Formats: sequence, C-alpha cells, structure tokens
Amino acid sequence: METSALDPAIAKRLKRNADGLVCAVVQDNTTHDVLMVAWMDDEALHRTLTTRKGTYWSRSREDYWVKGETSGHTQKVHEVRLDCDGDTILLFVDQEGAACHTGDRTCFDADRLL
Repeated sequence: METSALDPAIAKRLKRNADGLVCAVVQDNTTHDVLMVAWMDDEALHRTLTTRKGTYWSRSREDYWVKGETSGHTQKVHEVRLDCDGDTILLFVDQEGAACHTGDRTCFDADRLL
C-alpha cells in the first residue's frame, strides 16, 4: 500500500482494520442488489473517487485492482457513501457483466442459507 492523496477530511473519518483497510460493499445503482464485498485502503478510495472506477485492495495479491481491468466486467461508480461509524464504504455502481470472479452476476448468487 502506498501513501494516498485522499482528502484528509475523508481520511480522518475512516476507521480502518489492523491492516489499514475498510470494508467496501458494492450495490447495483438501479436494482440496489448487493454485488460484492471488497476492501479499500485510503489510496483505493482516492482512486475510486477520482476515476469513478471501482478500485480495491487485493489482500491475496497485495496490490490494487480496478474491477474489470482484465475481465471487462467494469464498474462505473455513481455514488460513494461512508457509514455512520466510518468502518464501511458503500458504492453504487453500474456493473458491466458479472460482478463475481466466478462469472455470477453477484457474489451472493450461489449459496442461499435461509
């Protein structure tokens, strides 16, 4: 992770976990279906806010990834909200193609528990 140009007023409100990350919940801008959950650090949030492309921190690759950069399943970000505690970011996006790496429309299509 690198030093970020995130607005200090926004950065001050974030409550990060021990790894410096904040949970990001991604919803479809039209249907409000939850598409996926990912992680952001300050730089990923800054990149998302400035490019309007969903940009996240990959814990497994330890690197930034822009949703759809390799798959073509892009996210155009319409709105970004911070929850009342500052520990979750909510993004409303136009999802092009599948949101899940498995090819499903959402990461929550496969397993219904109740």
